[in-house]
Amino acid sequence: MGNGEWQKQPIPPFPISNSSCAVMSDTDFTQKLHDLMQRVGISSFKALSRTADVSERQILRLRRFGVGQMRVDVLLKLSQALKLTLNELVAIFSQVELVIDKDTPTQELLHYVDQLKKEYERSQQQIQQQRQVLQQEFQQSSLQLLESLLLQFPTAAHKARENPQLPAVNIVPLVHKPLEKLLQHWGVEAIAAVGAEIPYNPQLHQLLEGNPQVGEIVKVRYTGYRQGDKLLYRAKVSPVLPGA
Repeated sequence: MGNGEWQKQPIPPFPISNSSCAVMSDTDFTQKLHDLMQRVGISSFKALSRTADVSERQILRLRRFGVGQMRVDVLLKLSQALKLTLNELVAIFSQVELVIDKDTPTQELLHYVDQLKKEYERSQQQIQQQRQVLQQEFQQSSLQLLESLLLQFPTAAHKARENPQLPAVNIVPLVHKPLEKLLQHWGVEAIAAVGAEIPYNPQLHQLLEGNPQVGEIVKVRYTGYRQGDKLLYRAKVSPVLPGA
């Protein structure tokens, strides 16, 4: 499994054996599903979709056709949301009536379900591993952008402690440039520079004091940030006093 990639094995649909069942025609499971949802306090099919983390199309398929052609990973999620075991869910939403006789391959069916459960658990484990790899890659790329800060700032700070007369302006670029590079990489931009005097906009600015009207000139005390159309932090501003 290289570079955090893994091959997801297809999970087959729940098996229906013609030798051990009789097909029920024109079955609709909507009312059964609605009753089970009411029992666990789920108010709508959309809410069930969110709770179980499955698509509404899968829920529609369950309502119309039962479990016959549904993947077992979807059935497991639905059974957990409805507080049922997988076997209970299959029994309720089966398009077939099992014929209970000595020839029914019950052990084979249970073994098949057990194998599918194991396959689902393996898939979940692989997803978790992939998340960890992606997180490590993200951290590594961020560290590369901050490399100069990580390597140079501790030395500069040590020299500043040894020599209190060292101008702080010499240290600022060590912090500012890597941070600026990182924000640019993430598409984050400052609303306005600290010290800038700009028209007051309550959607972008947070007042530290005073009560200026929209459009009046204010001074930026702490910068704010946005990422594309999303506002992350409003800039903190204060009124510009007459004659200041």
